[in-house]
Amino acid sequence: MTLLAIGVAAFIGLHLIPYFATGFRTRMQNRIGAGPYKGLFALLVLTSFASIIFGWRSAEPMLAYEPPTWGFHVTPLFVLAGFILFFASQAPTNIKRIVRHPQMTGTFLWAIGHLLSNGEDRSVLLFGSLAAWSLVAIIGANRRDKIWQKPDKQPWFKDAITVLIGVFVYLVFMYFHEAIIGVRPFP
Repeated sequence: MTLLAIGVAAFIGLHLIPYFATGFRTRMQNRIGAGPYKGLFALLVLTSFASIIFGWRSAEPMLAYEPPTWGFHVTPLFVLAGFILFFASQAPTNIKRIVRHPQMTGTFLWAIGHLLSNGEDRSVLLFGSLAAWSLVAIIGANRRDKIWQKPDKQPWFKDAITVLIGVFVYLVFMYFHEAIIGVRPFP
């Protein structure tokens, strides 16, 4: 469980830098260059992500709460919405005209979905932390960016393509979920 906690703390800490430590980021970029900073940041994120995966797989789960019986049925919908919102954040879509922070909102839905079907301590640590982080990141981004300037309206097919990409990646990830995470997503 310690490796999982370290990985989650590192992942969240790194991802809060753009919202709450912009001065630190600027100083580091000035010191080592923007490219090397981005490379180091990516390497640290990948390391924290690997720590999360290995920490998750090695943690001996203990029940923290009994999830609702209906939770297992709605989790796939929350996770699918999370995937779609993640990809919507990376492209010009009308979804970004409705949801100010689609990536963080998607992360929140993904995490809450997992908490609705997983009641063991490692799930509470991982998904509870990521749900809280996504809300803190949204608050930090709103504070940093001030007034929301909605993006320009986009043709509907851009939203359709984004949804199709989100659904496709979701299906691929669900197929490999057990091999990567060690947990079957469906019975």
